[in-house]
Amino acid sequence: MTSILSRRRFLSQGGILVGSTALSGSALLSGCGGDSSPAAPAVIISDKDRPKLLSGIQFGDVTSNQAIVWSRSDRNAQMIVEYDTSDKFSNPSRIVGPTATEATDFTSRVDLSGLPAGQTLNVRVRYVDPSDSRIESEVLSGQFRTAPGAASTKPVRFHWSGDNAGQGWGINTEFGGVKIYEAMRKRDPDFFIHSGDTIYADGPIKAETLAENGKIWKSIVTEEVSKVAETLKEFRGRHAYNTLDLNFRKFAAQVPQLWQWDDHEVVNNYNGAKDLSADARYKEKNVATLAARGQRAFLEYAPMRYFKQSEPQRIYRSVSYGPLLDVFVLDMRSYRGPNSANRQTVEDASSAYLGPAQIDWLIGELKASKAVWKVIAADMPLSLYVPDGTEANGATRWEASANGDDGAASGRELEIARLLKAIKAIKNVTWITADVHYCAAHYYDPAKASFTDFAPFWEFVAGPMNAGAFGPNKLDMTFGPTEVFSKAPKIANSSPFAGYQFFGEVTIDPQSKAMTVELLDLDGVSQFKKTLEPQAV
Repeated sequence: MTSILSRRRFLSQGGILVGSTALSGSALLSGCGGDSSPAAPAVIISDKDRPKLLSGIQFGDVTSNQAIVWSRSDRNAQMIVEYDTSDKFSNPSRIVGPTATEATDFTSRVDLSGLPAGQTLNVRVRYVDPSDSRIESEVLSGQFRTAPGAASTKPVRFHWSGDNAGQGWGINTEFGGVKIYEAMRKRDPDFFIHSGDTIYADGPIKAETLAENGKIWKSIVTEEVSKVAETLKEFRGRHAYNTLDLNFRKFAAQVPQLWQWDDHEVVNNYNGAKDLSADARYKEKNVATLAARGQRAFLEYAPMRYFKQSEPQRIYRSVSYGPLLDVFVLDMRSYRGPNSANRQTVEDASSAYLGPAQIDWLIGELKASKAVWKVIAADMPLSLYVPDGTEANGATRWEASANGDDGAASGRELEIARLLKAIKAIKNVTWITADVHYCAAHYYDPAKASFTDFAPFWEFVAGPMNAGAFGPNKLDMTFGPTEVFSKAPKIANSSPFAGYQFFGEVTIDPQSKAMTVELLDLDGVSQFKKTLEPQAV
């Protein structure tokens, strides 16, 4: 029988909830001088009456002068954020944020602005009862670094990975939780790019799952992860589940994040033509309905800055990280046409992948970038085979841009070809991605390609984080990739026990401007390392 562990019970057992230690506003002011008249009797407020911070705190979309601070209450409560360059909070700035309500699953965020470049910011977050300011939550603390200024002499270092809690491999406290987060936190990166599949809405998690070599993987289970996600509550519960991991909570309170999404935030190989009619697990068969709920939950839980009013659900964006680095975060999911045999000979709605608007945006942003390195964060690899069943005529249907034809660009490859041609003269463009559940390094060379009108570049693959390990996948040769390195398990869907969980690290040296890319496992052990020398910009 699957045991359901309540979120409240787990947080209590994990030592995350702080009992009745929160101080009311009046108590915080006591002992600071002023009126010496006898104080009124203290008001005793029980723990159950105080708001709780259910999911820790997160920082996101950090620039040289801005940062998102995210958290989540358990009831209607107003978010209060304080920050200071001093860890003693000797001169803190205080932001009275929005009231967390049920409309957003009690998540809330504040967009800090006017921050100093290249500085460590110490942050405190609490929630206050909107009708009684004496009723406060515990205070959670964290810190992050803003992006460097133009005169910075410090290196830039960031991590990326993806694919979290997939294939039924949930949070196993006996294993040490999602250990890859702690391995990354110890290396203290400036920020982390979550390359998609932030949840597995289509993958139920059981209390016990048989792993390789007869081992038993024991997962924490909540009601929402015990079945496929269909309701908004279930999609939200998937995201909330990941925040139960203590490693993630420590990591998120220290390392700012850039989130993107992929298919499993909705359903496996999600696209507008996805057919769930034969999938008995789903009572809700309308994929558009599931996608709307999945995207809403993602946007509520992602520590990201919402785009302008005209495009509030837009996920693709660029983030400047000082003179050494610009990051371009893509969305290969929202604008695609149906998964198909992917052999169209002209670009149209059926061959769309990033879509015309996003492709044009990316070309324009790359041309305008003044940074030494331009990193494109893609949620899917460019040339790896990622099949999605078969068409009625038996032809392979494809999930990513590659179509198994080593010849001229066709299908979704047409967009990629147009992009690569348009940015041919731009120096120091590198791609990073996840999705395929193993790590790899690919070098793209027009001399080995069928489509040749582009400049050579590297693509690096990392992941998964806490999911089944697979691979390696075959490469489509349209754009001339060579597999320089890969590491994948011999047994498909290997559990985290097997160790095939990976993240990538990028370090840019401020003197030489060289970029070093390293692929590491869940214990932080290096698997591959490559230093790329910059071309003159």
